[in-house]
Amino acid sequence: MSSMQSNSSANVTFVRPATFFIKGFSNVPHVKYYYMFLSLVYVVTVLGNSFIMCIMYLARRLHTAKYIAVFHLAFSDLCGSSALIPKVIDTFLFEHQVVSYDACLANMFFVYHFMNLQSLTLLVLAYDRLVAICFPLRYHAIVTKPAMFLIIGVIWSFSVTFFSVLVGLVNRLSFCRSNVIDSHFCDQGLIYKLACNDNSINILMGKISFGLLMCTPLILIIISYFCIALALLKIAHGADRIKAMKTCTSHLMLVAIGYLPLISNNIAALTTSIDPNTRIINNSLRQVIPSMLNPIIYTLKTEEVMQSIKEMYKRNKVYTTQERRIKCICKN
Repeated sequence: MSSMQSNSSANVTFVRPATFFIKGFSNVPHVKYYYMFLSLVYVVTVLGNSFIMCIMYLARRLHTAKYIAVFHLAFSDLCGSSALIPKVIDTFLFEHQVVSYDACLANMFFVYHFMNLQSLTLLVLAYDRLVAICFPLRYHAIVTKPAMFLIIGVIWSFSVTFFSVLVGLVNRLSFCRSNVIDSHFCDQGLIYKLACNDNSINILMGKISFGLLMCTPLILIIISYFCIALALLKIAHGADRIKAMKTCTSHLMLVAIGYLPLISNNIAALTTSIDPNTRIINNSLRQVIPSMLNPIIYTLKTEEVMQSIKEMYKRNKVYTTQERRIKCICKN
């Protein structure tokens, strides 16, 4: 272990490493192609989420409370991928696997913070659909722009505070055995395992993080859709029921893409012994693929977004045609 800072207190040596070593894959042939694939995923993620955010900003019909939450999901996806993928590429493709202690903690904070925002934003969108279908006459009075900005502000404040505490607790750990992290980024669970002093509080906070910020939103989303299903059963006309169900399909697809890999990974981890390389592939894909697919799903499966794109395309086409005519007239 390089460059250790230590002092002795009560016969216990407290050691904080100056750096961590991100190990990544072990003995995997042609692994650089996987990192190149992640680079492609990142490019698609940036283009897709930037595109949908621009559409929502430019199309006035999308300036509603619901699309404030959708815009926030796209922003969280973009920031989450930006916190993870460029660092992974730099670490492994360019062989910068030695990371400073502070940089590692910063990377941990931003990766988990934006993952949490993605999860909580899906819950906010479930709340939007719940009010729209169960209380349609009161929807515009309940789900307002100020209310949506307030909700987003609350989840940001909560997430920043929670993960600041979570990451700050790493500073109480002593790393006297190893500074090698067997993952593709500064994974909190694996860092806690490297500690040689009492890490029970860190483990507890990790469990609270998973239960409170990942499992609880999923449970609340399931409950909200149970209530939506009951409300749909009360709709007499089948056409109205199908129309109401269509407004939920894009959100349900996002929930499935975001949570099913998470659940399957954790079930596999609890029931079987997973090869470290398999675990890294599963975790990295779970973190980046939903962010890439979310804007594609919302663009293709949401009628309002598609209609806004078509209208903007037609306006741009008309403007271009008029501009060409003016140039031709000026030349003549």
